[in-house]
Amino acid sequence: MELYNGRPENTEGRLPREVRTYDYLDSLGIEYKRTDHERADNMEACNVIDSVLGVVICKNLFLCNRQKTAFYLLMMPGDKKFKTKELSSQIGSSRLSFAEPDDMLSLIDIEPGAVSIMGLMNDKEHHVQLLIDEDVLESEYVGCHPCVCTSSLKMKTSDVIEKFLPSTGHDYIKVHLVGED
Repeated sequence: MELYNGRPENTEGRLPREVRTYDYLDSLGIEYKRTDHERADNMEACNVIDSVLGVVICKNLFLCNRQKTAFYLLMMPGDKKFKTKELSSQIGSSRLSFAEPDDMLSLIDIEPGAVSIMGLMNDKEHHVQLLIDEDVLESEYVGCHPCVCTSSLKMKTSDVIEKFLPSTGHDYIKVHLVGED
C-alpha cells in the first residue's frame, strides 16, 4: 500500500460516492492523505491500513432507536468495545441497535463496511445525529473511509470539526465511552 496526497489522478472505475467525497473535501480546501487497498470492512483489516496512514481508523457505527425515528453515527477508537447501555444513557435513547443496510444507503449513501463521517455530506435532511467519542476529538488526525471500503483517508481532526461538519450542517455530541467489561 502506498500513501498519496489527495485524490486519485484517475477516478475511472471508482464509485461515484467515492469521487463525490474527494470533490467535497477539495471544495472545502481540506488536505488529506489517501491509501487504496483491498476491501477493508472490519477493524482487523483496518489495523494494517492504520500503519500505512500513521493513524487509527475510527470505528464508525450506524445506529438507530427501536422505532427507527432517530439515527446516529458513532465515531469511536477502533480498539474500544462498544456497549449500547453505556451510550444510551448519555444520549437519552434506549434500545439502540444497528441500523439496517437500507437505512444506511438511503440516509448517508454508504453500504455496510464503509460507514464513515464522510457520509454526512449525503444527509441533506439531517436525519443522522453524529456522536464522537472524546478520545477521537483529542487525536490530531482522524482516519476514515471515503464512503467506500477500498480506500482510506487521513486528515486533521480540526478540519473535520471546523470545516467539514459546518459545511454539511451537522453538529456533534461528545460522548465518553469506556468500553470495558
